[in-house]
Amino acid sequence: MVKPLRPPVVLTIAGLDPSAGAGILGDIKTISAFGCYGIAAVTSVTFQNTLQVFGALDQTGETVRRQIAPLFDDFEVSAIKTGMLPSAEVIREVAALIEARAVPLVVVDPVLRSTSGFDLIDEGAVDALSGVLFPLATLVTPNVAEAKRITGLDIRDQREMERAAEAILKMGARAALITGGDANGDLSADLLLDAQGAVVYSAKRIRSKHTHGTGCTLASAIACLLARGRSLRESVSIAKQYINAGILSAPGLGHGNGPLNHFPAGFEIEN
Repeated sequence: MVKPLRPPVVLTIAGLDPSAGAGILGDIKTISAFGCYGIAAVTSVTFQNTLQVFGALDQTGETVRRQIAPLFDDFEVSAIKTGMLPSAEVIREVAALIEARAVPLVVVDPVLRSTSGFDLIDEGAVDALSGVLFPLATLVTPNVAEAKRITGLDIRDQREMERAAEAILKMGARAALITGGDANGDLSADLLLDAQGAVVYSAKRIRSKHTHGTGCTLASAIACLLARGRSLRESVSIAKQYINAGILSAPGLGHGNGPLNHFPAGFEIEN
């Protein structure tokens, strides 16, 4: 009997979305879809559905550390994806754990605000993200609104997206992907800036309200592809195709911004 290959282990450190489109539940679905083994640590228990976020109960730095440390003792973690990190205390704890274990691949999705407008992070945490966690990041994946808040720059066109990405690299990140899915226009354009320069990934915009969790899902997909040995640029391209397939085949659940389909039929990742 041939022993099956061990899948890469991907750790998500993020909030709990009970509606399961975003946060650790959405991440675990994505990680499974990409043939990796997902483990998770909860940073905040949110109270939400597809219509809005009603509140959140944030974890302390200690409770987050006590979740993650035993996982590091038991698993060889290939990649980490971070999402909602609600406080500077939690961010510093997560950064210290990543640095101590020298995890090679870290994708930081700087979740700042929900689609319905609920702030998920305070200003002190924003400063900690850029000052403590970005220098450990393989990739940072803000949308346009998040990139504006992080850098303080206006972003109205592709050149200004690149300027914002440059600012994030100056904060220590090895690469930045600014996503344009929340912007206007007929095209959805994402700009990646890495050591090789800038590249834009464009696709026809899909008009749909079933986009809950797309940012979380994109970051998790990229983390998985990197863990499986794909290059960063190839990972971004495949992950964007996966998001589009997930939106087009969304199950139509919920009365608000519904979840995408994390297991779109016909979308396969070759080894």
